[in-house]
Amino acid sequence: MHNDGCRRSKLSCNCNRRRCTCTRTFLQIFRKESGPPTLLALIIGILLGPEVLHVFDPARLGNKTMVLENAARLTLGIGLVSVALRIPKHYPQQNWRQMLTLIGAGMLLMWGISSLLIYLILGIPFWLAALIGAIITPTDPIAASPIVTGEVAERNLPERIRNAISFESGANDGLSYLFVFLPFLMLTMSQESALSDWLLHTLLWEVVAATGFGLLLGYVAAKLLKWSENKKFIQEEWRLMYSVALALVAVGVGKLIHSDEVLLVFAAGATFDQIASSDERREEEKGQEAVNRFFSIPIFTLLGAAIPWGGWDALGWSGILLVVAILVLRRLPVIFILKPFIPAVHHVKDVLYLGWFGPIAVAAIYYAAMMEHRLKDPFVWDVVSLIICASVVAHGTSATPLTQHYGAATSKKYPLEDKPAAKAAGNS
Repeated sequence: MHNDGCRRSKLSCNCNRRRCTCTRTFLQIFRKESGPPTLLALIIGILLGPEVLHVFDPARLGNKTMVLENAARLTLGIGLVSVALRIPKHYPQQNWRQMLTLIGAGMLLMWGISSLLIYLILGIPFWLAALIGAIITPTDPIAASPIVTGEVAERNLPERIRNAISFESGANDGLSYLFVFLPFLMLTMSQESALSDWLLHTLLWEVVAATGFGLLLGYVAAKLLKWSENKKFIQEEWRLMYSVALALVAVGVGKLIHSDEVLLVFAAGATFDQIASSDERREEEKGQEAVNRFFSIPIFTLLGAAIPWGGWDALGWSGILLVVAILVLRRLPVIFILKPFIPAVHHVKDVLYLGWFGPIAVAAIYYAAMMEHRLKDPFVWDVVSLIICASVVAHGTSATPLTQHYGAATSKKYPLEDKPAAKAAGNS
């Protein structure tokens, strides 16, 4: 008996040692291939999660959906301020028509297409399909950042493409609140009560009022920063911490007034960016982007550990078909349709690039976790998490090669030292 126990103990140790060796080898290979950090974090979460090495289980932290929702809320808060600081100062005023088209009509069409695909492929009730379709509609700012930032993007993508993706990903996350809550209210209330609540509470208070609070907060924060610098109360090195603090305060204000925190944060960051001088914005941009990436790694690791493998298995081939259909049809046809109304899209290559790179990630985690918590139904998380992981893999692995291919196909390079000139061209 003692020998059997020793053998089992040695076998268990050898098994764990092989697991660790395989994990270490895989990560070293992945690092050598310069894999995207979001995908690397997702894989680490899967490996450390309860289904593989059982080192980390999100359920130990409390209610798993609440943990995911709060982690995604914090990540979005930091990321949205980073996006706002990245957008050229006068870009919104000069390009508001095309952005309104991309965010307004574009979101409606993407929501409609996604909801229809989910309804037809999974065969679920219409409003449940519309809810899941709304959750995966927005282009995610966290997953989009590695696509439009860095040396590869700056050398191969024109500013008009990079700015279009950045502004869209920042603005549509908060506006998705409207699309998510309409089907949610339809599922939980009578039709008359749902429409009334959506118009009076969701639209007017949680979206319109949140935008107003965000604009006011960003204005006050920017004026206070400039006044403090003029009085020598704050040093230049503190600007980065100031913008991070702005993001956290905006999230807190949104939570405190029970409104759309995501939209409030972006409105605050965008207003702060418009009032701060261009020199201040450029100084903060690189540091803020580093902070953004630092905060984005934990949420993707958490996602990997929280994957509902049983729910994925229950979806079967329908789940795989849905993932392929969403990745191919959710966004690309919309950009083709709206091309005449988006001046930033010059030719078919622009359509293909913008049509493919509309990643689904942290914003979808946030809304899916929120809806699972409110509906007490894991099905929403099962479907959305599958689509998120597929998007992280597909868009993460294709970002560098497709960006380089775009640059080669358009026969243009955008040297890093020519960025100011490129920005001026992109804003025109």
